[in-house]
This record gives sequence, C-alpha cells and structure tokens, in this order.
Amino acid sequence: MPDYIYFIGWLIIINFIAMAATISDKRRAARHRWRIPENTLLLLSALGGSPAMLITMKKIRHKTQRKKFMIGIPLILFFQIVLCGSFLYFKYYA
Repeated sequence: MPDYIYFIGWLIIINFIAMAATISDKRRAARHRWRIPENTLLLLSALGGSPAMLITMKKIRHKTQRKKFMIGIPLILFFQIVLCGSFLYFKYYA
C-alpha cells in the first residue's frame, strides 16, 4: 500500500475531529458550559485540521473576532501547504 494512504487517512480523521471540536465549543459557549481550551483548538489545527477548522469557524461564526484564530489558523494552513508541497517536490523531482 502506498505511503500517502496513511497520510490522507490521518488528514480525514484530524479534520473531522477539528470540525467536531469547533462545533462543540460553539454549542458549549451558547450554553455557558465548560469550553474547549483555545490551545487545544490550535493544536488540532497544527496537527492537520486547519482546513476544516477554518471553514467551520467561518460557517458557524465561531472565534471570528479572535485575532489568534483569524490570523493563526490561515498561517498554519499556509505553512502546512508549503511543507507538503516541498515534501512532494523533493520526493519526486529532486
């Protein structure tokens, strides 16, 4: 089985978890309950969940007033794209 299958599987799982955590945090905020720590949400984003988290945040309007999230998550996504692109470049062309 090719190596990238595991990577794609990881991305699917972590993006689902990031989306679920963002939605859960929004619901908990509305009900004045215990919230998911911001560092946990950022960690999920850094582990590969940044695409789903960014889309979910904008869709449900959660954490959109926080600069840490509106600047940080797109930056994380940008660096992840650059990292993946450079990895693929060096694997196949160098």
